[in-house]
Amino acid sequence: THGEMATVPLGFNIDAPCWDQSTFVGRLKHFLNITDPRTVLVPEEELDRAKALVEGCRAGLVPPGSSQEQLLYAKKLYDSAFHPDSGEKMNLIGRMSFQVPGGMALTGCMLQFYRTVPAVVFWQWMNQSFNAIVNYTNRNAASPISLRQIGVAYVTATSTALATAVGLNLYTKRAPPLLARWVPFAAVAAANCVNIPMMRQQEIINGVTVTDGDNNELGCSRRAAVKGIAQVVVSRITMAAPGMIILPIIMERLEKFPFMQRIRVLHGPLQVLLCGGFLLFMVPAACALFPQRCSLALTDLEPELRDSIVAKHGDKVPYVYFNKGL
Repeated sequence: THGEMATVPLGFNIDAPCWDQSTFVGRLKHFLNITDPRTVLVPEEELDRAKALVEGCRAGLVPPGSSQEQLLYAKKLYDSAFHPDSGEKMNLIGRMSFQVPGGMALTGCMLQFYRTVPAVVFWQWMNQSFNAIVNYTNRNAASPISLRQIGVAYVTATSTALATAVGLNLYTKRAPPLLARWVPFAAVAAANCVNIPMMRQQEIINGVTVTDGDNNELGCSRRAAVKGIAQVVVSRITMAAPGMIILPIIMERLEKFPFMQRIRVLHGPLQVLLCGGFLLFMVPAACALFPQRCSLALTDLEPELRDSIVAKHGDKVPYVYFNKGL
């Protein structure tokens, strides 16, 4: 039974971000909150309670004595585990809060085992499988994608990563050792350029819904989809870059020390930990690079959509807005 329910405090909107989303620092604080890896350890029933609390709050009813802190913590758990469009619980591996533990293990292993072709093939394949799950989980739920399209996207991205990694690996055999350590990053960057557009091809084919400043729908734009997906590709590559570019330089220096040569067994775990350090900051920073609510000037839209907006609204809509996904 619900028993007594209290009304929501006046002026409190649980869906309004706590920080200004028009500034990078505001978005960084917002994503530090959502991508907090500690939320991965929260038990299922607590996540379900958080969802019930958030939905109750949206309906204007909360358990008596609920503080704003409790409501905001419930919202944090809700954002970390449930899809923003559909409200469904996301699988654990695909959540943004799992990016740090999942990403550090895979990146650390890619950076550690870069010397032999079988190891390169195995870890790049593991990484692309992880990426495919993340991209599928965080897709724009308004643009459904068939299992066949997911399969094609997965195979294409994995092939791109493997071709890049194995090709460059053979090419760098005679190059300075540091170049060989940067091969995993080149492979990850190349795969991202293929994986994300392919996973979200429905948005490029059919367009994404664009709205005016007050969230009134104006139509669907393919150019908006292309801009949103391009920004996601840039932010995913940025997420991986510092760890995969700076860490090899650090390891290259460290491995010259005698004490490091004595503890070779620990090089792998050390790289995984250092990757975690980079990703703890880089996951939220990369998500915060561009506003989640992306804008596009009216003049940049497809001519037919632009003309229909101008015919209806005159010059009242200089920009259109849409959700770019993560």
